[in-house]
Amino acid sequence: MKIKLLLSLLVVFLTYSTAYASFPVKRTKTTSPNTEIATNNSEAAYTPVAMSAAGQDLAVGIILWFFLGWAAGHRWYYHKPTVYNILFIITLGGLGVWWVIDLVNMIQGNF
Repeated sequence: MKIKLLLSLLVVFLTYSTAYASFPVKRTKTTSPNTEIATNNSEAAYTPVAMSAAGQDLAVGIILWFFLGWAAGHRWYYHKPTVYNILFIITLGGLGVWWVIDLVNMIQGNF
């Protein structure tokens, strides 16, 4: 009975990980209203659509990291893949290593 349950969970996780959508993020061109229209691409700023629509706050992420870090609260807030969040919870944040790396990445803006 246990082996059937374990194999069923394995199939569910493998199915979910292969069905996860991985596609490029479309970028939109934004210019500052105080400047003229940029003549070359180096002056134009590009903002990812997903990033501009998300609107997550760094302070909220750090608070979630501090209080709910053991439950991957900050990772759920930033919409990280579910499989990795569950793995984060099971391994207790990679025995604390992933937990600290997540904080550094959040502060640097790479999360």
